[in-house]
Amino acid sequence: MQAGEIIRRTAWKALDGMKGGRLQKLKMVNMREIEEGVTPEYIQRRLNAIMRYASSRCPFYRNLPANGRLSDFPVQTKRDFIAHYEDIISDEYRDRRNHLHRFTTSGSTGTPFTVLADDGKQDRVNMNFMSVMELNGFRLGMKRGEFRAWIKGKNTISKLRSFTNNLLMIDISNMGDSQLRKIFDTIFEERIQVLVAYSGAIAALCDYAERTSLDVSGWSVEMIFTMGEALPDGVRDKAEELFGIRPVLSYGNNENGFIAVSLPGEDGYILDLYNFYVEILKMDSDEPAEEGELGRIVVTDYYNRAFPMIRYDTGDTGIKVRIPDPDGRVREKFTEIYGRRGSLIRNTKGEPLSIHVFMNNLLNFEGVLRQAKCIQLTEKKYLLQLNAEIGAKVKEKEIVDSYRKYLGEDAEIETEYVDSLPIEQSGKTMVCEQRCEAYINS
Repeated sequence: MQAGEIIRRTAWKALDGMKGGRLQKLKMVNMREIEEGVTPEYIQRRLNAIMRYASSRCPFYRNLPANGRLSDFPVQTKRDFIAHYEDIISDEYRDRRNHLHRFTTSGSTGTPFTVLADDGKQDRVNMNFMSVMELNGFRLGMKRGEFRAWIKGKNTISKLRSFTNNLLMIDISNMGDSQLRKIFDTIFEERIQVLVAYSGAIAALCDYAERTSLDVSGWSVEMIFTMGEALPDGVRDKAEELFGIRPVLSYGNNENGFIAVSLPGEDGYILDLYNFYVEILKMDSDEPAEEGELGRIVVTDYYNRAFPMIRYDTGDTGIKVRIPDPDGRVREKFTEIYGRRGSLIRNTKGEPLSIHVFMNNLLNFEGVLRQAKCIQLTEKKYLLQLNAEIGAKVKEKEIVDSYRKYLGEDAEIETEYVDSLPIEQSGKTMVCEQRCEAYINS
């Protein structure tokens, strides 16, 4: 246990205590409801509350029955929410949007999206994160290393927030051996206790540690928390073998928060039914899938009143089952999650690039590009497929140069304008694709 951890935990509890311990109480309830489940009455009450609120305060939902059923509300994709953005914003917050929180994501579908959120939702997102972490052994104040493709001015964290949260930004734009060595050096030197990373980054760390026979016996890491694409069982087992820590699995998004998480001693991903109602709908219709049937993951967020997200088709697919409970509470889990299946792109040096490089790069062109996809054709040739916003002024050289920064100065980049990007079998359109035979067959 480090001094910085103790100081931050003490300070947080003291500040929250001055406000009646509201956040601590919210966190404890959230943790309990993930572990034990919720009552059917709670589910219906929360659904009724968000449906009534949306139908009375949001122009888009206004013609829907205030006391209707969830099935009366349309299932909407990210593109649908963007198309109806102004009409979904609540009248209560419409003129206060500059004071709202912003959850921004490009997502693996390659479509930029910013969700507005009120203070109550922001608090719940923070306590939701702490809940899923603490259920897996996290202690408030532990030093975290967050692995992302960090872009200055877009998703980076201020020095004050980094210090307050005991958080270090670990850039994974490039995952070549020299960069991976630097990452491990940072983990050792900074005495990082928790690694928060996309699954692809953990796989890269495992591969490097195994190939180089890296000794991690002296590091301070106590927890590995994975996000994004599902971590294959083989990689999870390998991480446990190499690092002595079994990675935590999670499922969520920037728009809502963490929707499900693995718990010690349990298989699958336990759903956070305290904050969300999760449906699995059939692949080809909006009818409910049978229990245990693969279908589309559709989420209703109970608590964002500034921008109610009701029946949000996340673009992911999965299998959900209900866990029997003798007390009549409702517990559910994902037994499988399929999503974020981007192909691994390499730069001109042959070094692998994180899919999140392409996701986050797209954030630079919000309002200009609807979608973009990078296709690797050969070891140095790439094709950029661009789906521009109608009427937008596209600065092609600026876009190409932004990709060249990651692909390499000697990258041969062609552009192609398309009306839309194809939907993959997973139900998503992807931001990158590998077509280079040398890499496909390697």
